[in-house]
Amino acid sequence: MDPFLNGFQLLFVLFSLATARILILCFRMMQYTDSLPSPLGYEISSFSNLIMTKDNQKIQCGTSTRPFLDFPTSKVALGQNISNSLGDGNCMEQLLVHCANAIETNDATLTQQILWVLNNIATPDGDSNQRLTCGFLRALITRAAKSGNNKLLTAAAAMANVHTNISINTHKFSIIELAAYVDLTPWHRFGFTAANAAIIEGVLDGFSVIHIVDLSLTHCMQIPTLIDAIATRFEIPPLVKLTVAGATEDIPPMLDLSYEELGSKLVNFARSKNLILEFRVIPSSPSDGFSTLIEQVRMQHLEQSYHQKEALIINCHMMLHYIPEETLTTFSITENYPRISYRTMFLKSIRGLDPTLVILVDEDADFTSNNLVGRLRSAFSYLWIPYDTVDTFLPKGSMQRQWFEADISWKIENVIAHEGVQRVERLENKSKWVERMNNAEFTGIGFSEDAVLEVKNMLDEHAAGWGMKKDNEDDIVLTWKGHNVVFASAWLPI
Repeated sequence: MDPFLNGFQLLFVLFSLATARILILCFRMMQYTDSLPSPLGYEISSFSNLIMTKDNQKIQCGTSTRPFLDFPTSKVALGQNISNSLGDGNCMEQLLVHCANAIETNDATLTQQILWVLNNIATPDGDSNQRLTCGFLRALITRAAKSGNNKLLTAAAAMANVHTNISINTHKFSIIELAAYVDLTPWHRFGFTAANAAIIEGVLDGFSVIHIVDLSLTHCMQIPTLIDAIATRFEIPPLVKLTVAGATEDIPPMLDLSYEELGSKLVNFARSKNLILEFRVIPSSPSDGFSTLIEQVRMQHLEQSYHQKEALIINCHMMLHYIPEETLTTFSITENYPRISYRTMFLKSIRGLDPTLVILVDEDADFTSNNLVGRLRSAFSYLWIPYDTVDTFLPKGSMQRQWFEADISWKIENVIAHEGVQRVERLENKSKWVERMNNAEFTGIGFSEDAVLEVKNMLDEHAAGWGMKKDNEDDIVLTWKGHNVVFASAWLPI
């Protein structure tokens, strides 16, 4: 679809927006009179005709026409009138796309008009499509406010005053809250289960030390189950060393205690399982490819290998997409080397560690485009999934649901409202990660039948819409209603 409105489309959108304004005007008139305005005696096209493709084919959001004299009799009815016509995901996406284009072209008038329509159909407590669109509406208002264009700033400020839920209140979890939060859905448990099974199978060859470098978004929530599995599987449990990079700055989910306190709790838990755990935090950031952590792990591993047989496991759980890739920054090590990104450098660095096993789990989507509309389409096509799934396990109004959706809204805002180094949500799809791992001289090893069975058993604990598939012999993919959600893969150095 042409990313810019042509003259006919623009005229059509403005006409539809004007129609929406007339509905509001009529509602306001009814507040001061007992009788309805005189009917105009003709029908207009419903809001289903709001968006048209570049070849003038209508994108239908509904098929009925409504007599113009059928005015809503209350503000609730008005919202239902508009939502029923524009409320399907396809129309909402098109409105968001046109709004993004208007912002990018500094069209303040069109921006404000489309934001007004979105504000009337995208309620924060509506159905999953409405809540999803509400998250994108917030992000577009924020982007317009940051544009530097005074008219857009005025439009954004006006919408911010109307849209009272513009702020995103992310929650800082206690350990118990975060553990319960992660267990609500397979979103994280899928990767935990597959990774733990692969790790146990990968370290059965007589290693006296298992060194796990945990690069995880969920603050070591995978580790207690892994400790339990190691303690159960080995007659003489090996020494377990756990190295983490420290909490990422303001990336949900956030924890309300320090990593030193977290480490102390994990050490005590391991002791209760008759297992010795050494916990180490290395302050390091994805912004430079965890370079500090990689260098210190390199020195630790070299020193340890002289004394004991150590298995080095690099466990990457939804964290690598925060490392900058080629659309943000590239550099050359020397003039004779091709330009590479921090993401490429990170993978080559861990290959240099000669690890026993690398686990890579991440969300299967692509948010790397420098084009706002392209990112918006990708994000909308993927992030409907968490909004759709939440209806299956959390009731409306629950505190956990507010936390869950606030974290998704944070992700949407980061993808849509920010650019440059502030835009840290840079997901890549599975095929791109497979290409990167192969280029870094890793080979996929797949998951055993036992590991796959464990994952299937875990999925049986959740709603019927969750599933699992194999895209090839090596990777497994978590699905929701047949759509890819998260992939899990296991790798060995070549």
